[in-house]
Amino acid sequence: MLEREVAIVGGGIVGLAHAVEAHRQGWSVVVFERLPRAIGASIRNFGMVWPIGQPAGRAFARAMRSREIYLRLSAEAGFWADPLGSVHVARHEDELACLHEFVAASAGSGLDAEVIQAEDAHERYPSLRREGLLGALVSRTEVCVDPFEVVPKVTAWLSSRPGVEMVSGCAVRSVRRGTLTLADGREVSARRIFVCSGDDIETLYPEVLRQGPLTRCKLQMMRTGVQPGGWRLGMHVAAGSTLRHYPAFRSLPSLESVRERFSRTHPDFDRWGIHVLASQTREGAVTIGDSHEYGEVLDPFNRDEIDALILDYLQDFLSVPSLKIAERWSGQYLKRTDGMMEFVREVEPGVWVVTGLGGNGMTLSFGLAQEVMACAEAGGTWEDTPSEPVRARVASPSLDRG
Repeated sequence: MLEREVAIVGGGIVGLAHAVEAHRQGWSVVVFERLPRAIGASIRNFGMVWPIGQPAGRAFARAMRSREIYLRLSAEAGFWADPLGSVHVARHEDELACLHEFVAASAGSGLDAEVIQAEDAHERYPSLRREGLLGALVSRTEVCVDPFEVVPKVTAWLSSRPGVEMVSGCAVRSVRRGTLTLADGREVSARRIFVCSGDDIETLYPEVLRQGPLTRCKLQMMRTGVQPGGWRLGMHVAAGSTLRHYPAFRSLPSLESVRERFSRTHPDFDRWGIHVLASQTREGAVTIGDSHEYGEVLDPFNRDEIDALILDYLQDFLSVPSLKIAERWSGQYLKRTDGMMEFVREVEPGVWVVTGLGGNGMTLSFGLAQEVMACAEAGGTWEDTPSEPVRARVASPSLDRG
């Protein structure tokens, strides 16, 4: 029987993060990925490392630790990571008020952000449409990676490290009492086992996951071809619709005005859970999305209506030379339904299930892995991270700016 100190089920970004941390601790580790390569939610995303969306406190600190690890690993594993930051565009007075409230509330948190005026925003980022632009929130905290590149390169880097074994095309059939049974009947023992199998709630510990406060989420995304003439976006770009999505913004006094206006002017955004972001790969393709549909079983088919809504809204605030779409895809992940940010459970002694990060897997996984493995080694009980920001409410500036 193969014996290791740590065994990990799942070769996506959550599993890889736990493998990186186990290796950092000097433990022998084996990772099992049931497919020849991971092709789930870990590669079906923007490649945004997004601290700005995380509530202040534990989640934001987790995101910033992940950011540090990405930048270090990019040199060691050879993948591209650009700390280019982000810009949130305001085209309505309530959106601009939210941006000012957010900066005031984030003072001292470690977030490097400021609100700039429309003229300055357009000068710095000429791709922003000048018509209707009132200002922008600029953050220098976010990082851009290419998920198509990160997962295989981190996998290859781990494979080259002493004491680490990466096993692909190998499903784990069961986990019990410190022993993994593989689909071919072989057994592997480990002192600590981490089940990081994404949205698979049917194979291992279904009784735990089905009873948990979890739901599946499906998203739709698309990517253009390489932009002509070496055009660069400059930063990750978001707009007012994104203020409605991330927990970091939920306590802002002016957010209710934004929500109410979108419900009136963009009712299909509520129906399909749409908010619109854009990022760019090193090669120059622009990734655009996304939508959010929830349920235990989700329609596998993409809807042209959703893509059209996303692209129409994008063109309200961003000018991209070519919006000819080269690739479209859907992703699927597990999300907590009770406002918490991850699902971490010791389901039996020494066996931990780690999932339910929602759309924050790329941002939080490396920091989360440090916390989970420290908790496991200390024999502690996991405390869920709330998604509500721990920050004082600030007074809302007047929306009447004359």
